[in-house]
Formats: sequence, structure tokens, C-alpha cells
Amino acid sequence: MDSEWWWRPFRPRRTIWPTRDGWWCLFVVIGLGVAAINTGNNLLYLLVSLLLSLIVVSGVLSEQSMRGLRLEGDMPEEIFAHTPALFGAVLANRKRWLTSYSVTLELLARGGPTRFIYLPRLEAGRERLLTWEEILPARGRQRLAGVRLTTRFPFGLFLKAGRVMLDRDVIVFPAVQPISSESLHRLVGAGTSAVRRRGRGHDLYNLRTYRAGDDPRLIHWRSSAKVESLLVREMEAETTEDTRVVLVGRGERDAVRLEAALSEAASIAAHLARAGAGVELTGAGLFVPLGRGLGQARRILTELALYDPRAAGAGAAEPGPDARGWRSLREVRVELD
Repeated sequence: MDSEWWWRPFRPRRTIWPTRDGWWCLFVVIGLGVAAINTGNNLLYLLVSLLLSLIVVSGVLSEQSMRGLRLEGDMPEEIFAHTPALFGAVLANRKRWLTSYSVTLELLARGGPTRFIYLPRLEAGRERLLTWEEILPARGRQRLAGVRLTTRFPFGLFLKAGRVMLDRDVIVFPAVQPISSESLHRLVGAGTSAVRRRGRGHDLYNLRTYRAGDDPRLIHWRSSAKVESLLVREMEAETTEDTRVVLVGRGERDAVRLEAALSEAASIAAHLARAGAGVELTGAGLFVPLGRGLGQARRILTELALYDPRAAGAGAAEPGPDARGWRSLREVRVELD
């Protein structure tokens, strides 16, 4: 048995509230009801009955439209500050026969206007993908305002709304800015070197037997003729020089300077990781060991997103390369203060 059954009357699945037209309708019903009781006029009683029937029918039809709707959110894997992030939700009508009409997805916002995605109809058993963009203004752990389903069907007298959904915590990465061609050449181009692993470089790594799906342009015809079997070339991957991004200072003096520096560090780490370089992050109170690939970039961006200068250890010293057992890395220093 659900242990929260006693709480359900205080947290209903849907709420209903009169619209402006609905309030006028209620006032008219009350006025006509008082007049009918005082005068005993059968025509007034008939009008009151018709208006009350209209209210009941409105409630029944709006409930039919909302019943059986399921909303499943689709969150982006990476959200960057000051950058539009694409959110999505799949709205499904799980009813077997009945169509839902005039459904609205309200995109709630804290401190801003509410936006709306209107869906005129959704047939039984069908799904619809709804997407929208949202810009989060600051890095760190943020809570989304959420969305909810509403309807004013059929007469616009009442607004029926479901519970707020997608109001969850997300980690917003610092803004990743484009890097100038000069800086990119300094970070990537000058340190390009081959590593002993397969990839998409220009140097030969190995010859192997041709397999279905291999690029015919990689067939090594001279060697294939010698062994009378198709051989393809495997190329050596290219990567950039491994880099350590060092955050200098703690960033307690100027919040604007701190955010700009964290954005710069995030941009450098993201571009190096995409270029195939090994990246390490170190600074006051934080350390991400050397790694490669998009997973490493996400770990660094997460640390930068959650960085708090007040929680950073005062005078925290980074471990030396000899203590880690790694070779020395090229350093890129970013001033936080």
C-alpha cells in the first residue's frame, strides 16, 4: 500500500481554477440563483440550470482531454551558461479511443514570462515531440522551473492544470567561447604529434586483411599483389601535446573576472579534448587527473561548473608530476584574480 495515500487530497493530480470568463459565469449563476429564489420565476430557474449544466459539462470534457496524457522529458546531456539549450518532451495519449483536444504545455520560468506550446489535438495512441530552447544565465547547479500540462477545453471557463514536471536540478557548465585561430594554433597546431594507436592520421600504423565495410581507398595494392589478398592500411592517430590547465588564484576578489576566467579555462579544455589532447586540470581545491576524450572534457567542465572560491582550500598545493609518476606536461595558466 502506498504510504503517502493520506497526502494525496492535499496534492491532487490536477488543479482547476476559473478563468476570467469563468468568474463572470459563476457570478452570473449566483446572481440568477438569488433572483430565482426571491422571485420564484421558473425562467430564471431554467437559466441557472443551463449555466450549471454548462459548468459540469466543461469539467467532464476537460477531464477527458487531460486523462491518459503522459509527458516524458528529454534533457540535454550538456548545458552551457548563456547558450541556448534544446529541451524536449514526448507527449503521449495513452487512451484507446478518445482524442485529447486543446492541450497546452506551459514552460514555467522564474522571474520571467511563461511561454506556451499549444497542441490543438492529439489522437488516441499517438505521440508528439515538443521541443523548446532555454538559456540558463549562470554556471553551477541550477534548478529548472519545470513545465506543466494545461487545458481550457472546451469553453475556456476553467483552467485545468497537471502537476509541475521536469523541475529538477541540472549542472550548467561555464560558457565555452570560440578560440581565435592564433590561440588555437598555439594550443593545438604546434604540438601535433603521432601516437602509437589506430586513428585518422596520415602515417602508416599497420596493414591488415580487408574486411567488409573498409574504405576501398585504404587498400594497399602493391602489398595485396604480393600476398594475393586484399590488404588495407591502418593509419596512426594524431594528437596534440598533453596539457595541464592551471587555475592561478582563487577568484574571491572579482566575481565577473572569476566567471570570465572559468569560461576561458572551459574553452581551452573543451577544444583540447576535441582535438585529441590529454588534458589535466589543477587549481586551488580541485584536481582532475590527466585524461582524453569527451568524458575527460565533461569531468573538467563539471569541476569548473561547481567551483566555489569560498570552499576552495586556502593554499592547496597541486601534486607534483614526480609524485604522480607522469611526465611533465605543457602548462596553460589561467588567472582567476
